[in-house]
Amino acid sequence: MDSSPINIASHLPEMARRQPDTVALHLPQRRGGVLSYRQVTFSQLDQQSNRIAHALAARGIGRGVRTVLMVPPSGEFFALTFALFKLGAVPILVDPGMGVKNLKACFAEAEPQAFIGIPKAHLARLLFGWGKPGVKTLITVGNRYGWGGTTLAHLTSTIPPDQPYAMAATANDETAAILFTSGSTGQPKGAVYSHGNFCAQVELLKEVYAIRPGEIDLPTFPLFALFAPALGMSAVIPEMDFTRPGSVDAEKLCTAIRTFNITTMFGSPALIRRVADWGCAHSVKLPSLKRVISAGAPVPAAVLERFATLLDVQTQIFTPYGATEALPVCSIGSREILGETRKLTDQGHGVCIGRPVAGVEVAIVPISDEPLPFWDDSFRLAANVIGEIAVRGPQVTRRYHNRPAATDLAKILDPTTGTFWHRMGDLGYRDEQGRLWFCGRKAHRVRMAKGEVYTIPCEAIFNAHPQVYRSALVGVGRPGAQRAVLCVELQPGIKAEAQALIRAELLVLGQKQALTREIRTILFHPAFPVDIRHNAKIFREKLAVWAAGRAG
Repeated sequence: MDSSPINIASHLPEMARRQPDTVALHLPQRRGGVLSYRQVTFSQLDQQSNRIAHALAARGIGRGVRTVLMVPPSGEFFALTFALFKLGAVPILVDPGMGVKNLKACFAEAEPQAFIGIPKAHLARLLFGWGKPGVKTLITVGNRYGWGGTTLAHLTSTIPPDQPYAMAATANDETAAILFTSGSTGQPKGAVYSHGNFCAQVELLKEVYAIRPGEIDLPTFPLFALFAPALGMSAVIPEMDFTRPGSVDAEKLCTAIRTFNITTMFGSPALIRRVADWGCAHSVKLPSLKRVISAGAPVPAAVLERFATLLDVQTQIFTPYGATEALPVCSIGSREILGETRKLTDQGHGVCIGRPVAGVEVAIVPISDEPLPFWDDSFRLAANVIGEIAVRGPQVTRRYHNRPAATDLAKILDPTTGTFWHRMGDLGYRDEQGRLWFCGRKAHRVRMAKGEVYTIPCEAIFNAHPQVYRSALVGVGRPGAQRAVLCVELQPGIKAEAQALIRAELLVLGQKQALTREIRTILFHPAFPVDIRHNAKIFREKLAVWAAGRAG
């Protein structure tokens, strides 16, 4: 264990020292239907987080105290998060849109001792019993009255605005936060982040994408929003429902980009698609953007192509590969995708996710549903052989909170170095150029009597049909004797009577490729179930149940 002192919150006071009067946050507010932005400088954000740290400490929230944080992106969200890090407390971050049942399970697993949230979050806590019986400290944000506790405004009212706070000297391997996965392949799991993991992420993002202090960021995902102050960027918080990125008002985002001359934008694939469609329809140009970053699921090349028309010719859309447990792992730009790899993707080679970022090691290991307790170099598969993607590096988390079985399945200890490999649960291969290609989730592979087939390579062949919005390959029946069924969501506006002809055309497409010849059942679905976090990951388990009732 590395006991070197390090605290992810240290980035904020450093930026406050270097650029105290630079705006850290542009916060939208509407009065009488008129939009304006409240500005918070780096110095003000640092001071606000210090005041909150003092207030939370007085309420018993200190080093190691697990604390649910259910506050939407706002000035309070940023200040609270950095305050908790300064204290050495452990914020628990979940997506509120993952459903009441999942939320209750997450909180039970995380065993929180404190709960900080807006009134709506506290009301849900009372109704559904979240956090019982361990939560002892309750704090309400954004209301004069505390729901069974006290308000943040009351706690901070007696603390001087410029009172410094002595940051906890947390260790590199000390737990900094518990971040829950989206649960796209099962129950969400709490990835345990250390301060070292977070600091490594900040450095990797800065170097991989050449981000520099003074840039302007439009973060449309709450966790990525936290990186902006740490990187010295001014964050323009967008007007949007962060739990529904696929329903975002693209005009509002484009207006913000042009108003603030935003240089960096992060968005889920569903959000990127929406902005691309609206921007193309209205001949919008976004020349201030230096880079666009999209993660959470593969972004179709056609979407990248449309979005690229909004940008300067030298600006790229980057699609980093990773997961809650390990991010970033690889990265690739739209220039390489549109100029080369998309053709191979359409032919069933999988989706190219780029080369590993500096300092991150990637290996392809044999496909197995059993634990691999100890690393052996013999696990490494040759180029162009599909296996499971395994990674190790300073940003890779080591365990899940209170999930020893899941930890055993996902982590491989290298006894020679004491480091851990993380099994991504994704299938892929490495080509001769050292690039990685993604072939789908391990849990989603279809296991037929004639062998296994993988989702992403097969789906790409059918997605080439102009009337297909997206497709999802699922297995029906017992593993080892499954039937491959293709679920298809058509482009909007296509009438039901056209399905018979489209099905016939898709079957012809499938028969042309050896990879897809065994796919003979095609079902049309009105709207795929997708994850709340990115509105892009398809819940294939739900589709498999649906398909089993219709495939005959």
